[in-house]
Amino acid sequence: MASEQKAATHIHADELSSRCPVDHKIYSQQKTARVVEPTDLPLICDEQGTWHVRNFEEARAILRHPNTKQAGFNADMIAKLPRSIRAPILYQEGKPHHQQRKQTARYFAPKVVSTRYRQLMEKFADRLIVKLQREKRADLSRLSLEQAVCVVSEVVGLTNSILPGMTGRLETFFVEPGPAKSPWHTFWHLLRSQTVMSIFYLLDVLPAIKARKREAKEDVISHLIGQNAKKSEILMECITYAAAGMVTTREFINIATWHFLEQPALRIRYLSASEEERYAMLSEILRLEPVIGHIYRRATADIQVDSNDLSIVIPSGALIDLHVYSANADTAIVGDHALELCPARPIHDDAIPSVLMGFGDGHHRCPGSYIAIQETDIVLQRLLALDGLRIEHAPTLSWSDLVAGYELRNFVITLA
Repeated sequence: MASEQKAATHIHADELSSRCPVDHKIYSQQKTARVVEPTDLPLICDEQGTWHVRNFEEARAILRHPNTKQAGFNADMIAKLPRSIRAPILYQEGKPHHQQRKQTARYFAPKVVSTRYRQLMEKFADRLIVKLQREKRADLSRLSLEQAVCVVSEVVGLTNSILPGMTGRLETFFVEPGPAKSPWHTFWHLLRSQTVMSIFYLLDVLPAIKARKREAKEDVISHLIGQNAKKSEILMECITYAAAGMVTTREFINIATWHFLEQPALRIRYLSASEEERYAMLSEILRLEPVIGHIYRRATADIQVDSNDLSIVIPSGALIDLHVYSANADTAIVGDHALELCPARPIHDDAIPSVLMGFGDGHHRCPGSYIAIQETDIVLQRLLALDGLRIEHAPTLSWSDLVAGYELRNFVITLA
């Protein structure tokens, strides 16, 4: 019976897409989706054996299921590490992962973020605003990167670099190499990645480790040292935390600014709103424009999922692709006009966050979600309040296969 149900789900996505009579683009304010998918597609398995999940409830069930493991962000490469090396928290599962999340939660809790990091965020944001006021013109994608790295470096503990330029060094981790056309290209890609990692370790990570061995602080590196983590393990955690925080907040600031500057009424409403209302507006933007567009998991055992009144079994070892844009536009959860930006959108379940899958879900839900919201709000309160602020050049939109998300670059803003 299960095999019959599975066979029934092998339907080509294009065929399903053609069934929807509504042109979703007409009603869409979405800027970053590669394609606008109908939100009512059932759970399907493609010809390569990858299962595609677009329904919110099904996606949440998968992310909370104990029989799944991380399959994105080069997880297969991390799995090849020697057993003597502890994997970064992003790739841990089960009891070790739960323990690490519990122990590091104190760095990301809302109260801690508000009291410990707010003043820091404000200081960095004020510095960027002064720079913009002085120069009258800036690439917001560079300003947002500087802001994100400054804050995440404090949270992680990367504050003792030998040379300036850590922002650029972190950014190189996301420069995706072209296809390896020959063994020479493969060797070059490997050599380059090893060189980039070694430079980051020697200039940024190792000095931070030495400083915290002399005097511990309230940051991630100090926590790892307290657990007797190896230097190589600390390096990988720094890359994971710093890079993830940098990407999420940078793009969040970019996309939110783009929406607010193109919608003056929305901008005015944001600037006059309470903190709670502003956070709700930012969550709605992230629901509409999730920075991570696909979340990947691999089944570690057979998983039974209820979909469209069918009980479907995803087999052990199968790759599962959770389509975040579609899940976030599930009309059963967000109501009509799911692809429009609605600041006061009612969510049809009090237990579901207004951002839906914008920060993921389950045991791997983004731990820095509150940092991203608060930091973005602090920057936007200052930026959007500037008289004469306008877009000179709308951002160039591209997509990163590594993080399965969008990138906004060359976003030029000016002051009159």
